Parts: sequence; C-alpha cells; structure tokens
Amino acid sequence: MKEEILSLPRFDMGKSFEISDVKGLYGFYKRNGYGFFAKNPVCIYQNKKIVGVKSPDPIRLSDLKGYERQKNIIIGNTRLFLSGREANNVLLYGDKGTGKSSTVKAVVNEFQEEGLRLIEIRKEDLSDFHTLCEILSESPFKFIVFLDDISFAKEDESFGTLKAVIEGGIVRRPDNVIIYATSNRRHLVNEKFSDREGDDIHIKDTIETITSLSDRFGIEVVFGAPDKDEYLKIVTELAAEQGIEMDAESLYLLAERFALLKSGRSPRTARQFVTSLLARE
Repeated sequence: MKEEILSLPRFDMGKSFEISDVKGLYGFYKRNGYGFFAKNPVCIYQNKKIVGVKSPDPIRLSDLKGYERQKNIIIGNTRLFLSGREANNVLLYGDKGTGKSSTVKAVVNEFQEEGLRLIEIRKEDLSDFHTLCEILSESPFKFIVFLDDISFAKEDESFGTLKAVIEGGIVRRPDNVIIYATSNRRHLVNEKFSDREGDDIHIKDTIETITSLSDRFGIEVVFGAPDKDEYLKIVTELAAEQGIEMDAESLYLLAERFALLKSGRSPRTARQFVTSLLARE
C-alpha cells in the first residue's frame, strides 16, 4: 500500500490545477470511464465481492456464425439499453452448444467502448442482488447482470428470489442494470411428469408456477439446433475463415460424420470439427 501511495502524482496543496485540454479530458473519460470498472469490463460476483476477470473471452459477434435473427434481437435490445431508454430483460434458451452464452459475451465485447459492462452472478448469490445493484447504481457504466446456464427446482429458494429481482420486488432495479440469462430449459424449471398430474385446479396452479419466472423476461430468444443445411453452412464459413481447402463433398461428409460421433449438429460441434481438421494439417 505504501508503494502505491508513493507512486501517485503529487500536487501542491492550495494551488489550482491547470488543465490545458478540458474537452480532450472529458472525451477520454467518456470513452474509457473511470475507476474499477474502467479496468475490468467483465467481472464475477462471488463471496460478496465483485472480482475482475483478468482474461475475459475476446469473442466477437463476427466470430459467431448463423443465428442472425437471434443476434439482431439481442443487439437491438442492448442498443436500446445503452441509449438510456427502457429495455427488456432477456432470456436466451434452447439446445446446448448453440451459442447462447457466447452471444451475450460477444455483445458485451462489441459495445464495451460505449460503456457496457458484464457481471456474472450465480443463482446461489441472488440474495445479494439488491446489494450488488446499490453498488452498480453509483457507476456511470451500463451493466448486464449475467445468469449463465440456469435451472431451478420449484422448491429452490433462488427461484422466488429471481422472480422478485426481475419484477415484483419492493426494491426498484437501477436504470443502468439489466438482466440477461441463458438456459437449456424454456421455463427454467426442472419438471417431472408427476408435476402435471392431479385435478384441473392443481394442474393450472402447477403450470402457472412453472411459467411464472420465464414470463417475467420481456424478451425470450430461442436458440434451436441447426438443421443439416444450416449446420453445413456454419462449417463452410468456419473452414474458409481458417483457410482450410477441401472440396465441399468431402467437407460435408466428414462434418456430418463428426456430428454423429458428438452430440448432434450445433455451432459448437461445427467449430470443434474445423479445429480437428486443423490438427490434421
């Protein structure tokens, strides 16, 4: 601590501090911000502390092939948020490996210079959400609070907490905070067939409970597994990007064979396939 203090610039007490380029200084701080979040655009909330991620994923939107409609919905909502207008919390759900989490990270990287920041929080820490918001509300930056790959049991305490956090709680969410969440489940709840059994009233109550959380997200974006044509298009674009020269028939045959050995067609499978081709060279 002593060394850090000694390294700070020194100014004479009682004397004015001359600034030759006020507009330039204003522009610098407007572009780069100041304080902790200026140096840490991606953070994790853990153990009641906000911790900066030293090596965040540098993925960009241009790295994500396909799913243009889904990406445009999220980009549009994010632009709205950054402009200071009312924007929706977003739920990205669908098949695994389709780029839900990567899309959120890429959007943050794309708009980082416009003051967008990301803080990932685990569902176990949602009870601290309002404390986190109090901290973030004092910052000039805009924050996406990110819940990645979440699902709940109906009796899960954090299920009710998240419902109150998104909408219906007594504490208002700051204007510079928005929630983006990803899940493989449409309603975020682990369901059993027995949940749908019983008389009509019980079934209705069960369904309303299950859908009550996902309905609180203003925008729901579906990331479904690509069909054959879309999958092969993604493979083709990734292969061309990596400079792989192979006739289309052979490329498609190997790509389909690779998908059969993996968990099916997905952007993740396509990327893994292209990487496996690079390893052969």
